[in-house]
Amino acid sequence: MDIATIAGLIAGLTTIIVVLIMDGGSPAELFAHPSAILLIVGGSLSATAIASPLKTTLKLPQYIIQAFTTNNFDAKAVIELLTKLADKARREGLLALEEDSKKVKDKFLQKGLMMVVDGVEPEQVKEIMETTIEQMRSRHKQGIGFFTAAGGFAPTFGIIGTVMGLISVLKQLDNPSALGESIAAAFLATLWGLLMSNLIYLPISGKLKSKSEDESRSRYMQLEGILSIQAGENPRIVRDKLSAFLAPADLKGGAEAGKAAEKAAPGGAQKAKA
Repeated sequence: MDIATIAGLIAGLTTIIVVLIMDGGSPAELFAHPSAILLIVGGSLSATAIASPLKTTLKLPQYIIQAFTTNNFDAKAVIELLTKLADKARREGLLALEEDSKKVKDKFLQKGLMMVVDGVEPEQVKEIMETTIEQMRSRHKQGIGFFTAAGGFAPTFGIIGTVMGLISVLKQLDNPSALGESIAAAFLATLWGLLMSNLIYLPISGKLKSKSEDESRSRYMQLEGILSIQAGENPRIVRDKLSAFLAPADLKGGAEAGKAAEKAAPGGAQKAKA
């Protein structure tokens, strides 16, 4: 689970509840008129569904799950793997990587390595893999756009709910004792519209965008490693090139891991002594 998403949502809800209590209200007041919630959620999602392709709308549960889960990508492990494969390719040739490629669980990485083993030209490997990355980003943009659009529709439906509530208020002008509660109920729709937009829809859109950028960066790192192996570059150069994709804080312990990998690789102990 993505702790940041959960912690942010809890912190936001807690802040709203605390401020509401400090102002003399009660959290129960937020749910006093379920019709306002139904209008905002149902209206905003319906309008977004109209503006989006059907296949994107049907993936709504999947997008929400992605926002609350972490990307399972171990950059350091990938760097170590590609460094080992680069060392093996220099010693035994690219064809020696066939069995290792079949054991790779990451489909993107496996596809690239298999093309290298099959002797596909570097330009074609790069073109195919970059197209794969761009198509992935295009699919991600659909989910990002869905929640961005919903974040724009929610406040508008909040205003619609408020206008509808005020119409009911005008019908009760002959009953002054009920005006206060009716006006409060009318403005509750605006509150829910702003809450759904700024605490749910837009934050989820931002989280999906962040995850998409992280995955794209990881894929480009893998592509760089694949092309470096195909070019027969020195394993140390491969490690340095791929490590450049990581933040300085993520590089801690990388040197120790690299030395361990070199020793673990065939002929690594002899190289270390030399």
